[in-house]
Amino acid sequence: MKPVLLLAAASAMAVTANPAAAQSMQGMQVPGMDMSKPMPAKKRAAPATSRRKTAVAQKRPATKAEPKPGHDSHGDPMKDMTMPAEGGETSSLPDMNMTADHDGAAASGMMPGMAMPASGQLTPSGTDLPPGDAPPPPVPTDHYADRTYTPAAMQPARAMFRHENGGEPFSQVMINLAELQVHDGRDGYRWEGEGWFGSDIDRLVVKSEGEGTFGKGVDSAEVQGLYSRAIGPYFDLQAGVRHDFQPSPTQTFATLGIEGLAPYQFDVSGAVFLSTKGDLLARTEGTYDERITQRLILQPRVELNFAAQDVPRDRIGAGLSNAELGVRLRYEISRQFAPYIGVSYTAKVGRSATFARQDGEAPHSTSLVLGIRAWF
Repeated sequence: MKPVLLLAAASAMAVTANPAAAQSMQGMQVPGMDMSKPMPAKKRAAPATSRRKTAVAQKRPATKAEPKPGHDSHGDPMKDMTMPAEGGETSSLPDMNMTADHDGAAASGMMPGMAMPASGQLTPSGTDLPPGDAPPPPVPTDHYADRTYTPAAMQPARAMFRHENGGEPFSQVMINLAELQVHDGRDGYRWEGEGWFGSDIDRLVVKSEGEGTFGKGVDSAEVQGLYSRAIGPYFDLQAGVRHDFQPSPTQTFATLGIEGLAPYQFDVSGAVFLSTKGDLLARTEGTYDERITQRLILQPRVELNFAAQDVPRDRIGAGLSNAELGVRLRYEISRQFAPYIGVSYTAKVGRSATFARQDGEAPHSTSLVLGIRAWF
């Protein structure tokens, strides 16, 4: 019996000394036990020291920690925050307090201490401010070049810079229409163009237009000399003199008009003319460039002429005197030169049509037009 007892004692001591060996027996099947279900974990008893602390905490009422001298507890968001300690003990961190104003700041997306207006919205600033008439900021004077050059040396350079970036005069000559008109009866011709010299703000403008018939000479011709002043980014106000060379007798008009680029890229112009004889006339024009390709452009065109009274010597009737509707298709060989082909319809209206019939002329006509458009 002694050898058997000694062998059993040695086995028990080996299992106790080596836990891995004990764990390796979990795959063994013991009769009467269901090993498919996990065994409930044994609840670990809390250490004696923790049990004593928990008993003391339950008997003693919780007290608020006194703030340190000179410390403002109202501005600390962590004041009086309670944290559960290990083993169930509740621990208080000093100077921790989640107050209502911090909750409101968190709900509004603001940091504690950030000012909020009474309306509950952020104060507008920068480009959110409404437009006003406040003066612009001062021109900066801390130029880097001033570290090397004297003000006397920099003044001519800055004057040249301003001149080349807005103060420099420019010029252009534009021939809008220079065309041959093919229609019933005698063929004719027509021109319209302008040239200007000046800056983006102030310009001197010279305009000319007219038409004639081959074999009969010039039927109408006029020249305008205008001062043009920019009144906005897209429009110019023009004032000056218009002189008609044909029909005879010649006459002169005071001119006031406006021209520019309307919304949707319409080129528009309008003017009123007051003659030295007291006749009041008006004219309005409009064109639009429809780009089919980068070089092929279709341009509808309309021109309307009005008169405040009958002018029998010029065969003009009151109201809408005549209208021109046309469409031209041009091909830009270059941006400065473009031949075109199109159709133009001209009609005299009202008393003007009556005057035309009395003179043996047709009050309306349709023409095939061939011409060029150029600028330089």
